[in-house]
Amino acid sequence: MMEIRYLYDVIVIGAGHAGTEAAAAAARLGARTALLTTNLDTVGQMSCNPAIGGVAKGQIVREVDALGGLMGQAIDATGIQFRLLNRRKGPAMHSPRAQADKKAYQQHIKHQIEQQANLDLRQETVVDLITEETGSNVRIRGVRVRGDACYLADTVILTTGTFLQAIMHTGEAKTAGGRAGEGTTGGISGALDRLGFEVDRFKTGTPPRLNARTIDFSKVEEQPGDPTPQPFSFLSDQITAPQVPCYITHTNQKVHDLIRENLDRAPMYSGQINTRGPRYCPSIEDKVVRFADKASHQLFLEPEGRQTEEIYVNGISTSLPRDVQDRMFQMIAGLENASIMRYGYAVEYDFCPPTQLWPHLESKAVQGLFLAGQINGTTGYEEAAGQGLIAGLNAARSLAGQSPWVPTRDQAYIGVLVDDLVTAGTDEPYRMFTSRAEFRLLLRQDNADRRLTPQADELGLIDDERRTRFAEKLNQIDRANKILAAARVENVAGNVYLRRPEVDWKQMCQHIPDLAQIGQQAAEQSLFDIKYEGYINRQHAEVERQNRLASKTIPTAFDYHRIGPLRNEAKEKLSKIKPLNLDQAKRISGITPADLALVLAHLESKK
Repeated sequence: MMEIRYLYDVIVIGAGHAGTEAAAAAARLGARTALLTTNLDTVGQMSCNPAIGGVAKGQIVREVDALGGLMGQAIDATGIQFRLLNRRKGPAMHSPRAQADKKAYQQHIKHQIEQQANLDLRQETVVDLITEETGSNVRIRGVRVRGDACYLADTVILTTGTFLQAIMHTGEAKTAGGRAGEGTTGGISGALDRLGFEVDRFKTGTPPRLNARTIDFSKVEEQPGDPTPQPFSFLSDQITAPQVPCYITHTNQKVHDLIRENLDRAPMYSGQINTRGPRYCPSIEDKVVRFADKASHQLFLEPEGRQTEEIYVNGISTSLPRDVQDRMFQMIAGLENASIMRYGYAVEYDFCPPTQLWPHLESKAVQGLFLAGQINGTTGYEEAAGQGLIAGLNAARSLAGQSPWVPTRDQAYIGVLVDDLVTAGTDEPYRMFTSRAEFRLLLRQDNADRRLTPQADELGLIDDERRTRFAEKLNQIDRANKILAAARVENVAGNVYLRRPEVDWKQMCQHIPDLAQIGQQAAEQSLFDIKYEGYINRQHAEVERQNRLASKTIPTAFDYHRIGPLRNEAKEKLSKIKPLNLDQAKRISGITPADLALVLAHLESKK
């Protein structure tokens, strides 16, 4: 039988949060794109928690939106509860989070993908990668799918999530699959191994889901959303849909004792699983062992949608056997008679250590092959979406003969994420935190569009509506600043008066009525710019210092072994990572200032 061939510019494998953003970005730039997934009914599916955003993750969603991505508008359209976290802290710590209607979110993303020009969504199972060797170089040429067909393209993006050689664990029971009710993918792991990629394994987990009808809500604490919900997308004016409450309950000593009695049946403690899981999202088994002094742990009861009774129990991820999960809930306030609709489980899966990638997420080993999402060792929808957008953008740019674009650490949390991955790698599923960003006062959630939308416009990622709205916002910020500079309040300039810690925008509007005409987003920007001007200027000065290091570029073919005095450990690490400049080199674990001085001296001598 003759093999059927389909021709494209970009092929994206996997239609989760990384894959949909990658495919949409490539298509927006005009690349003929194919998005391949084993099941069209799970495009954009939330495999675990029914929520978008959170601490630092919310900042990434705002950045994805500022770059023209899908996630922000999708959650605004389908969210059921919105909260801005860390309101009592400074603006650098403010992080939006929203509960999603899980099915509605998935359908919204799928519909956006179906409507996107230059993009074909196909239900296919990829079984192999097609490559071509030219001398010492290996280049991707496409993928082979089940059923005597292949898709040919000069760029391929792998966004396979937790489906590579995946095994699900519930107690002693093991099932092949990367998500409950779905299978696994083995051919791609074999292809990566054949091509010389290092492939390792991680573990993640998910908690049980309960039937809300069987929960006694009189025994749990209600957690409402914000009175005035804040949208994620800069294109959304307001959230008008009614909000749905979440609830809080707690584990107790009886639950902890039950877990301890059954640790020998828990895959992580019985030796059935030996891989690393996410440290900052531990299973309830890990919590009980690691925090033995704690008498209880908080659990969040989160509705999975408006048209379902399913409740996600955030905080009790587990792979304990079914009978233990049953007894566990019978001991928790409000859940004594709760019916489990889906049992918790752990998943082991293959990933590729991300130091095998260039900063633009193209693999070093195979030209044209990009990797994004959990295959790079990350965890979380938001981290996946950010990587997907960068991979899709750069796949399309490479086809057009254009240089790669990646935001720097001072431009975006996405820049921090990508730099951390490709420079330092990760020995556990990577999760973004505000503490990872040294310039977090510059990388606030409120100013993501000011940081990234101008570049998105130059890159061709945004449409006329976003361009017009952004320009109007900048005009309003400029107008607000001029009004404040010209006005006098208690014998000082308005912008000076606003710097006082006790003064807020509402008070300024009472003193200067013209300020009431400024829109909320512009007002917030003006307020933060003025109040934190000194701190912001200090961070900009540090950015300039680092930019001087970044300007010392290192050729990708640079031979570190020719630097005689350089330590062997430094030679090995620098040769593996292949940093593009001294700024990236200094962030490689184990590289000392003395190592950098030797590299710099060698670079200067070559000049």
